Amino acid sequence: MNIYDVSEKAKVSIATVSRVLNGNPNVSEKTRTRVLEVMDELGYTPNVFARGLGLGTIQTIGIMCSDSSDPYLAHAIYFLERELRSYGYDSILCCTGSSLETKRQYFDLLRSKKVDAIILAGSKFIEMKAKDNQYIIDASAEIPIMLVNGYLKGDNIYCTLCDDRMAIQTAAGKLIASGCRDILYLYTSNSYSGTNKMKGYRDALTTHGLPLREEYIHNCRKDVLSARDLLLELHNSGLVFDAVMTSDDTLAVGAVKYAHATGRSIPDDLSIVGYNNSIYAVCTDPELTSIDTKVEALCTSTVNTLMGVFNGGNVPSRTTIAADLIKRATTKF
Repeated sequence: MNIYDVSEKAKVSIATVSRVLNGNPNVSEKTRTRVLEVMDELGYTPNVFARGLGLGTIQTIGIMCSDSSDPYLAHAIYFLERELRSYGYDSILCCTGSSLETKRQYFDLLRSKKVDAIILAGSKFIEMKAKDNQYIIDASAEIPIMLVNGYLKGDNIYCTLCDDRMAIQTAAGKLIASGCRDILYLYTSNSYSGTNKMKGYRDALTTHGLPLREEYIHNCRKDVLSARDLLLELHNSGLVFDAVMTSDDTLAVGAVKYAHATGRSIPDDLSIVGYNNSIYAVCTDPELTSIDTKVEALCTSTVNTLMGVFNGGNVPSRTTIAADLIKRATTKF
């Protein structure tokens, strides 16, 4: 079934069918209704990419994420697609993994599809070396690039961020005020977000006059059992700690398992703070105190900014949203 069949059955020209598809106002309501009825009768679905050739837009946004199985990113994808649909936009999702080469390949694939913009969900798309981000900057000369909780400076690049640094600093400060002095910090990556979280941890110790000890900072794979085993190893090595802060709830669950394995009472012997306020936070016993990064607000703001760009509005290149600290049973502050 194609546009020619619709034209023949509706007894109008192919150009008229095209005008109906493109929303051209120079078509009478009677003719428009007849064409739409024939399309419905024939079950004709227009090729969105072909439509874009006439409209200058295919009403489709590309979304990239590194891992759609990650609870944080899965929620981000859901909220992004929901908001885009509310504005009449479809989306194409690419899950890239961590390889820079794969990220660039998927990025180029989305550009080849002539999407109207690309949203990069999560901070892992911004590399430490400036030259590795040039492909994003180059593309922004043609289409808007939106970053969810990542930052890259450039024209036509728009970033919506959670204030990760202040979130960690505030939570660590509360741990210190509650009596904790030997606070372990577990993190998963050196992404833009990860780096800011680390700075927040260091800020809190410095502000409260506590020493910065590298043996209390550990990189850990984002896995519950890996976090548990790392803490058991540190415990058995004789390292003394009375609190664990993590860059992700997954690691905080591992800290709860460590406490159970060693008989340490939570929060009397060990306080634990997670990050992202994910479903994991309420699946542990006791439930996790966790930092809520407002992923829904981040995604809603990202899409609203994008619509402002499309409408030619004066929109900010950077929007920052404050996190909330959700107090549960793993802390005593």
